[in-house]
Amino acid sequence: MAFSAGQGGTGRRGRRRSRSRQTLSEINVTPLVDVMLVLLIIFMISAPLLNAGVEVELPKTEAGAIKDSNEPIAVTVRKDGAIFIQQTQVTYDQLAPALTAATGGSHERPIFVRADGNAPYESVARVMAKLAVTGFTKISLVTDTSASKGDEAGRATPVTPASTAP
Repeated sequence: MAFSAGQGGTGRRGRRRSRSRQTLSEINVTPLVDVMLVLLIIFMISAPLLNAGVEVELPKTEAGAIKDSNEPIAVTVRKDGAIFIQQTQVTYDQLAPALTAATGGSHERPIFVRADGNAPYESVARVMAKLAVTGFTKISLVTDTSASKGDEAGRATPVTPASTAP
């Protein structure tokens, strides 16, 4: 009898050990969800900071976008009349030489004129006239079309050099 009692006791211990050593087949997804939410918040905060360029408030229009294979050069006129080529500030007298140097002497490269909606009309007209006199033929005005059609902001509208002359 002692033999059977000992065998029964050993059998229970053996079953308990085998149950406790089974692999857990469930995955705890709570840490994964926590990490993903933190990453989502980081990207939501950092995405608006990725806008490059000088901050201006573009005027609203209904013009369509231009598709061109050449990389355009942005000439920006700020609200106070300051002029920028890409992100470098230049004076009105330095505009033509600096733009010619930036394009490598090629007047076929598209120029996007971005002007603040509250910028003085005279400043924008002078910049566009200077570009036309310098010999640039592909001048476009960048406007914000999101309010009128719900399209993307910052569309470029072509302007013929003849229409920029006073």
